[in-house]
Amino acid sequence: MIKRTLCFTNPAYLSLKNEQLVIKLPEVETNASLPESFKAEATRTIPIEDIGIVVLDNSRITITHGVLEKLLENNCAVVTCDGSHLPVGMLLPLCANSVQTERMRYQIEASLPLKKQLWQQTIVAKIQNQAAVLKTIRHCEVGNMTKWTAEVKSGDSDNLEARAAVYYWQNAFPSIPNFLRDRDGDAPNNLLNYGYAILRAVVARALAGSGLLPTLGIHHRNKYNAYCLADDVMEPYRPYVDRLVMEIFDKYPDCSELTKELKAELLRIPVLDVVINGKRSPLMVAASTTTSSLQKCYSGEIRKIAYPTM
Repeated sequence: MIKRTLCFTNPAYLSLKNEQLVIKLPEVETNASLPESFKAEATRTIPIEDIGIVVLDNSRITITHGVLEKLLENNCAVVTCDGSHLPVGMLLPLCANSVQTERMRYQIEASLPLKKQLWQQTIVAKIQNQAAVLKTIRHCEVGNMTKWTAEVKSGDSDNLEARAAVYYWQNAFPSIPNFLRDRDGDAPNNLLNYGYAILRAVVARALAGSGLLPTLGIHHRNKYNAYCLADDVMEPYRPYVDRLVMEIFDKYPDCSELTKELKAELLRIPVLDVVINGKRSPLMVAASTTTSSLQKCYSGEIRKIAYPTM
């Protein structure tokens, strides 16, 4: 079952009743002139079990501890946004898998050669998907990127990921001279930031569901980053976000403001079509397939991560 992604951009009261998320509007609830029947009709309910990600994007949202408890029990990721409407925090369950201790032990004890091999697979998949985006969306020559995928060594010791990134971003937005991918840069960097944050939440949720520590990465090791493994695993998925942002930018070139309409477009990320091993599924489901395969790589059951191909 495909879990729902909910984004709250207006003031709201979020509470729990009969395993349902109850959504009420403050302006309705506090208006004494409105009849109780109208207030009841304005109240919405959604089964907790149907929710996969909740994005809280308004400083006037009130959420009860009961809601948070039930969301986490159902392996839901809760994302909070700052005053600029960009995600800044994430809440994940601590016990989302019944054999979590064993799987974390395999993860912690993974050898350096294994991690380097897994990172090699990750970079190959990322560059291949970047090449597919440039070829299908921008109709660019990608022979060089295809060549680089065949030359990626264990651990990407030659840093071909960076070389591919330079070429990729030079051609991603041809209408913007000298475009640079920079978190604090001009649009459409804001769309990429928001899209990657949604993707990160999806992947972190999948990792927790597979009994893995999102903090302990394959390659990323920043001591200030609580989601190093999520940042590793999401690399081959980033081109799906990039492709969506390119399509949005082509339709709405003036995207300096992250409007509700643009957010709605980006919130489709969890349900984008993804193909893994010839099987098509929504990205949220595919992410769980990838993290499950990673767990099996750690335990020695298989040797290859199931990454998507575009």
